[in-house]
Order: sequence, then structure tokens, then C-alpha cells
Amino acid sequence: MNTPTQAADPVPGNAQASNGRGVVVTGGSSGIGKAIAEAFLANGDRVAVLDRAARDGTIRVDVADEASVRAAFAEAREALGGVDVLVNSAGLLTESPLEDMSLAMWNETLTVDLTGVFLCCREVVGEMRQRKWGRIINIASQAAIKGGVGLTHYSAAKAGVVGLSKALALETAPDNVLVNCIAPGPIETPLVEGISESWKAAKRAELPLGRFGTPAEVAPAALLLASDPGGNLFVGQTLGPNSGDVMP
Repeated sequence: MNTPTQAADPVPGNAQASNGRGVVVTGGSSGIGKAIAEAFLANGDRVAVLDRAARDGTIRVDVADEASVRAAFAEAREALGGVDVLVNSAGLLTESPLEDMSLAMWNETLTVDLTGVFLCCREVVGEMRQRKWGRIINIASQAAIKGGVGLTHYSAAKAGVVGLSKALALETAPDNVLVNCIAPGPIETPLVEGISESWKAAKRAELPLGRFGTPAEVAPAALLLASDPGGNLFVGQTLGPNSGDVMP
């Protein structure tokens, strides 16, 4: 069994001190998920990283497979002693005009990016509601709000994540289980490596900051949403660290 990693020295005087909560981060071996996992570790939490890539210290999961999700969360729950915070960061990003998109590409994206969030949320909601405390943070995208050329599948999936999060927040808020989203703009991660350089150059030119963000610049939003009392009034909200790409 993989054991959770715990920070040896929690950040002194951190306003979001955690008292060692059990945190599960899917997609936590790289990119935004990795930065979020590291931020929770630095905050003194016990963190279980779930990822499709089999690496030391991670629990293997295929978020598109129901049996795999159940097995991974059972292992994480045993290692952590319970799940207080769930961060759904596992995702898939490809690019294609709609007329050239195969049904297989569409289905794979919707299954990983939306159904995977559903499956992972379902694994923890019951215990959180019973405990009368929990935080679920789903990583969406600015594409859920404004779309993106060549990203109809991805935009649809991430819009679904936002809608799922709002509806689930209404179900669980009475039990102090708060569900929210983070919708980053373009971020320099391995996930965007499959996107064409021309697309990335055009996107950078659109951004008021003139650059993509970094995973470390997204992670503090997750700490805020999981904090107590700092995150206690966020219910069904979507935070947007997006370099000015979307201004609601």
C-alpha cells in the first residue's frame, strides 16, 4: 500500500493551517495537480496523489474507469484515515476542429474530464456528509466560460464540470461539504504540450499579461477554497486565475 506524504515542517504561522487533513489530489504527478499537492504538503496536510502514471509514492488510477477509481480511493482512504479534501485535477487536453473530430476523441475527453470528476466526487461525498465537513475542488478551465477554437470537446467537458459542481454544491452545502471550481486560463503544463505552437502564440498575444501562468500561481486558489474559515463562504463558485483571459 502506498502511504501518504506529509510535510515535515508546516509553514509557520500560515493562516490556512490545516491540522493535518487528509487530501486526495487526482492528476497530482504533474502540472497544476502536482503544484496543488505540494502546496497542501507545505501547509501540513497528509496528501495522497492519484495518477494514471505509476510512480513512486502515487496511487495508480484511471479516472475513466469506475473499478479503478473505487480501488484507488479505497487505498487512499486507508492510507489517510479518511478524505477531508478532494482536488480533481486529472484531465485530458487535445485539439481538433469539430468537423475533423472523431467520436472516439470526443468520448475520451468527456469521459476523462467530466465523468472522471463525477466518479471521484461520488467516492468521497458520503463520508464527508456524514462527518459534516469536506471540501471538493474541481479543476475546470476558462474554456468552460468562453470556449476555444479547436476545443469544442474540452470546452463542453469543462462546462459540465462547472455545472456538476454547482449542482453538487447545492446538495452538500447543508452538511458543510463545500464544492467549488478553479478555472485556470492557459498554464504552462505538460497538458498543453499537445497543443500547436501557433495556437499558443496566438493565445499569449490575447492575454493582458502577455504570458501563460504557472502551476504554482494556481495552487494558492486551492488552499483558499479548502481553508477554514477563509473558504467557508465559497459555495458553487468558480475562481479564475487566468491572466485576464476572462473578465466576468
